[in-house]
Amino acid sequence: MKHPLFTALLAALALLPFASRAAQPGFAAATTVAGSTTSAPLVDGLVKRVDPAAGRVTIAHGPIPNIGMPAMTMVFKLKDPSWGARLKVGEQIRFSADEVGGQLIVTRLEGSR
Repeated sequence: MKHPLFTALLAALALLPFASRAAQPGFAAATTVAGSTTSAPLVDGLVKRVDPAAGRVTIAHGPIPNIGMPAMTMVFKLKDPSWGARLKVGEQIRFSADEVGGQLIVTRLEGSR
């Protein structure tokens, strides 16, 4: 029997969009993958772990409809590694995520400043 997380990841990979990627308002202006912006929805999340050196964050989040991901806890790469220094474990955030080059990346971030 397949593990539910494995099944969810397979479903997410099968549904990955090839839309444009978002620049970050609020934290730091970042260039986008394709040089354009996206309307990926903001999702509520709770920061569970931050690894500023690796530019990664673990987030317990609600469904992310643009990549077909159900609610779960997942590690994401940060589009702008400097965001890691601003995030705190236990912080409530709103973020957008996308799949870029096979990696899940936080492309927009709203939280404590």
